[in-house]
Amino acid sequence: MGKATGLLKELSGKIGPLQFQQTKSGKVAVYVAPEVPETPLRTKAQGELRMAWGNLGAVYTQFHKTLKKSHENLPAGTSDYNAFIKENVRMTCVYLKKSELENGGCVLAPYKISNGKLQGIECEMNGEGVLVTDIALGDLVITEDTTVADFSVALETMNEDWEDGDQLTFFYGEQKVDSQGVPRAKIRGWKVKLDVTDETLLWTVVSELGFSSVGGFLGMGVSIENGAAAWVHSREDEQKNLTVSSQRLTVDSSVLESYMGQAAFDASVQSYGGITSRKAFLHPDEETNGARNGWVNPSGNGGGSGSQSGGGTTGSGSTDSGNNGGSGGNGNSGGNGGNPSGEPSGTVAAPQLSGETLFTGSTQVTMTGPDGATIYYTTDGSTPTAESTTYSEPITLTATTTVKAIAIKDGVSSEVTSRTFTKSGGGGMDQN
Repeated sequence: MGKATGLLKELSGKIGPLQFQQTKSGKVAVYVAPEVPETPLRTKAQGELRMAWGNLGAVYTQFHKTLKKSHENLPAGTSDYNAFIKENVRMTCVYLKKSELENGGCVLAPYKISNGKLQGIECEMNGEGVLVTDIALGDLVITEDTTVADFSVALETMNEDWEDGDQLTFFYGEQKVDSQGVPRAKIRGWKVKLDVTDETLLWTVVSELGFSSVGGFLGMGVSIENGAAAWVHSREDEQKNLTVSSQRLTVDSSVLESYMGQAAFDASVQSYGGITSRKAFLHPDEETNGARNGWVNPSGNGGGSGSQSGGGTTGSGSTDSGNNGGSGGNGNSGGNGGNPSGEPSGTVAAPQLSGETLFTGSTQVTMTGPDGATIYYTTDGSTPTAESTTYSEPITLTATTTVKAIAIKDGVSSEVTSRTFTKSGGGGMDQN
């Protein structure tokens, strides 16, 4: 450290490596500022959310504003885009690298695209790979001569929850990978308003792609391959209030799996500069001995990051409180050091859910929690409580399902852990 003279006596602050500081006596002390590595301040929990945002924005953009009013009763100041992000950011995590997003990358995923009170439209893949809904058509066989009136009569006669003036919208997305290896998607939509007096030919206003008869039910005209689809029911009352059905995209794509899970997350976050976390130098651990300057190795022991000491697992799951499949102690990068559970004293670590997040046929979900804690879970999208189903053995899922769980110990409840397990090539629509 030295004293400044001349014009330097008027300085305060930092110039290059030199730090100038005014003292109480009016003199200026000069010293070399310590170097701080230019490392991005991004915890694991923050990284998982930020990496998932990119693809969500890319998919939403592909809908070209057709999702306006797709969510009922939004709070003032909340847009449909905000609702879309909130519904999906912790449920189905898809990770693209920075360069892929900058080049228009987009991966179709089983995102929830609408949320409302109307009964949801369920769909599943038949033996020929064709996506079929639960909308009954009776004896109607849709052909090029079928009119909107014919279609309307069939829906309103065979299905109690449909009435004249309702709208049925079909979205279809195509997935491909370009010559540069960038995933790309294109989403199109068609809609028809039910009117038993409208003699317009049905296929002149909508596409047979999503308006075909399959064994007495409404379905797609061809098999779905490397794509995604969804039908949405909407209704407007006399006061212009819109109600919709809660729907999730059904995806059958060989591209999706490669952009989910730990490997995809690691590649994505590294493309943005990686994940770091500050660590207390006074914290007793295996690397305490020796001199340290500035930043401590974030991958060390005792608190660590992510699953090292927080007991978390990574992947495409998430928790309602901000963890994404567990990130080392309830979203706090580095957990709590000496506490093996990664949780502060007096709290209970959230349970961890494991299983294939993208599966065919069925998958088993295993839940683990702190010693002495009881795990309660739901599979209908509701928030679990002590009155929910008690976990005792792995559960088997055969359709796309969101599993939510809590751990309770000595009357203290953990945060909610939530993970969506997606059935590839079809599965139940979320009707929350």
